[in-house]
Amino acid sequence: MENFNSELYCQEKAVSSGSSFYYSFLFLTPQQRKAIHALYAFCRQVDDIVDECSDAGVAKIKLEWWRKEIERVFLGTPQHPIGRALAEVQQHTPLQKTLFLEIIQGMEMDLKFQGYQTFDDLRLYCHCVASCVGLLAAEIFGYQDPRTLEYARELGLAFQLVNIIRDVGEDALRGRIYLPEEELQQFQVTSQSILKREYSENFRLLMQFQATRARHYYQNAKNSLPAGDRLAQASGLIMADIYFVLLKEIEKTNFKVLSQRIALTPLRKFWIAWRSYRNIKKGLMV
Repeated sequence: MENFNSELYCQEKAVSSGSSFYYSFLFLTPQQRKAIHALYAFCRQVDDIVDECSDAGVAKIKLEWWRKEIERVFLGTPQHPIGRALAEVQQHTPLQKTLFLEIIQGMEMDLKFQGYQTFDDLRLYCHCVASCVGLLAAEIFGYQDPRTLEYARELGLAFQLVNIIRDVGEDALRGRIYLPEEELQQFQVTSQSILKREYSENFRLLMQFQATRARHYYQNAKNSLPAGDRLAQASGLIMADIYFVLLKEIEKTNFKVLSQRIALTPLRKFWIAWRSYRNIKKGLMV
């Protein structure tokens, strides 16, 4: 544990998972990259507890340990290598403790998952697991205008909605449906048909409705970002472009997400990242 290198750990995680985050990290300063790697390591750590721990009781205990570790981070007495890395970040980039605790709250929502009746219910989950991460990342990237935080919050929602659309089939295999129950009823799609991964025209219309909502949050995010902070927030904009291309690819398949996981190749992600950064440097929004 003493020799744990959180930055190397996060780099390996990003490369091995083909994460879109990895390509946006390439354009950060060394200090920013080290900070965002520590944040990414924390997020992966608590997410893996829920995904990989078969005993819900044990997972709950582990998440509670991390809740206490975050308290120790902000007291300057962390025990875990990732906690120590976050404490180091705190020395030059003050981060809000409540956002870390809300991320853990989101993991606990997954742990006792029972579905979501309305979009407002789902939005709370998306806020915890995605918008809170976006808000912390925005602090690391830097900003001058407080409106940038609204951009980060909205962009986090857009990212998570795309994740939900992409992962409908995989989530169904785990007995989970993240789509709001009242919207399933609206489009006359049963939970059982999704769990059985049965594609239909009604399902396609339901997913198009979800995609339209994701596009709405993308637009809200870009409209909220002040021009003066665009370059500083380049990494978030790069991620936005990668995720938006992914959404368009999913739409091209007519939302055949029940039977396949649609993804972009690493080379294509790198190309999108390079093109996005070039355009941001030119002062363009794409």
